[in-house]
Amino acid sequence: MRLSLSLCALLLVATPVLAAEKPNIVVILADDLGYGDVQRFNPAGKIPTPNIDALADAGTMFTDAHSPSAVCSPTRYGLITGRYAWRSKLKSGVLGGLSPRLIEPNRLTVAQLLKDNGYHTACIGKWHLGMDWQLKPGKQVTELNIEPRGQVFNVEYDKPIKNGPNSVGFDYYFGISASLDMVPYTFIENDRVLANPTEDRDFAMMLGKEKGGRTRKGPTAPDFDAENVLPELTRKAVAYIDERAKAQKPFFLYLPLTSPHTPILPKKDWQKKSGFDAPYMDFVMATDAAVGEVLAALKKHNLEENTLVIFTSDNGCSPSADFPTLAKIGHNPNYHFRGYKADIYEGGHHVPFVVRWPDKVKAKAKCASPVIHTDILATCADVIGVKLPDDVGEDSMSLLPALGVKDGPIRDSLIVHSVNGSFAIRDGKWKLCLCPGSGGWSEPRPGKEPADAPAVQLFDLEKDIGEKTNLAAEQTEVVARLTKQLQKQVDDGRSTPGKPQKNTTPVVIRKK
Repeated sequence: MRLSLSLCALLLVATPVLAAEKPNIVVILADDLGYGDVQRFNPAGKIPTPNIDALADAGTMFTDAHSPSAVCSPTRYGLITGRYAWRSKLKSGVLGGLSPRLIEPNRLTVAQLLKDNGYHTACIGKWHLGMDWQLKPGKQVTELNIEPRGQVFNVEYDKPIKNGPNSVGFDYYFGISASLDMVPYTFIENDRVLANPTEDRDFAMMLGKEKGGRTRKGPTAPDFDAENVLPELTRKAVAYIDERAKAQKPFFLYLPLTSPHTPILPKKDWQKKSGFDAPYMDFVMATDAAVGEVLAALKKHNLEENTLVIFTSDNGCSPSADFPTLAKIGHNPNYHFRGYKADIYEGGHHVPFVVRWPDKVKAKAKCASPVIHTDILATCADVIGVKLPDDVGEDSMSLLPALGVKDGPIRDSLIVHSVNGSFAIRDGKWKLCLCPGSGGWSEPRPGKEPADAPAVQLFDLEKDIGEKTNLAAEQTEVVARLTKQLQKQVDDGRSTPGKPQKNTTPVVIRKK
């Protein structure tokens, strides 16, 4: 960590942070949206994103932002807890829609932190962090992976759910349990499904592309249609803002959208809006419009000036977006980065990240300091003037110094994780990947790397953002230093300054 503000010197503003103001806080997390899908981050992009662009123009863009994992569940764990998910029981992969709660009992979350400090808190959208469904006698569900077809009817769906979002600090929850291609296909409000999923159905993975496959078949509410989920979540988010505008109390809205993740099913009024036969592009436009509706609701109630808004994505774009078709159009969802969702390469975790906070954060600014989703917890604590205990947010640093809002340390290193549990550590210009390939879905895939592939990969991202040249053999001292640094952050139970914490589960940084 360093005290220099050189990378963001132009962002300095005079207005101090006043905890007494307690701004509303809105965190919007897109699902599988690539860095290159937002035009302000990729001017050559072919998808209009006017609402996210306007948000960026009114705030600061982080051009070196990362999700802590290249897939869904671990990133969400990190965002909510300020702690890397590989410190939890989840060492690789993602949860299923029926998985039990992942967040440990008594683990302080950003929602609970804000609730304890006078906020009304809500999560509207995709949870994907597990909740305890009531099971039929003698039945079970997979804990740390996606449940197989044979388990999907093992749940008493008409019974109350325990240990969901309400148990980790959210006053209100509305959404779905996991990704929209996972069962059950029904909305959940607080601790109950809105409609019992009595049918057995699935959905096309992409509009008009039957060769793209189908979602996992399973319990579905009679009137549930996947294409209506994004509009319904948007409607609920706007209604929540309308409601909270009447209250004399600050609010925290965490809005994890389900799009543009599969199933890629834009509603009819968005189909072909992009001008191309590319449903993914239309779906990104619909996602941008949803963001616009939420921002319009804040403006309608004159809440813009006292609301901190963060917009980002949970990982890079998935190949399910149909990269060959997009390439013919000249659009690269993951910009000029190598790889895509699930990978240890930049395309897996280098994401768009925007912060808007009028009169505090400078508008039309870019910041090149590295940031990561785990930083949201410490940022919220800093905004309200609360010091985090040593056993909370062990991998979280406030963004306010990087934004120029106050003096303080700025992050210069971070750790990322791939779908198969491979590690990479970033420090300054160097990125060390402790695996011989992608660690994910792009080539070379895990277990299929060339026989002579080096065990580790080292990239100079200043000169080689495309991660084409492995310098591990030439820069052995850098490899040794970064390996030692990573191991220390694992062993200390934290990656930020503070008292070391005991790891609750064993962590192995390099696969054999």
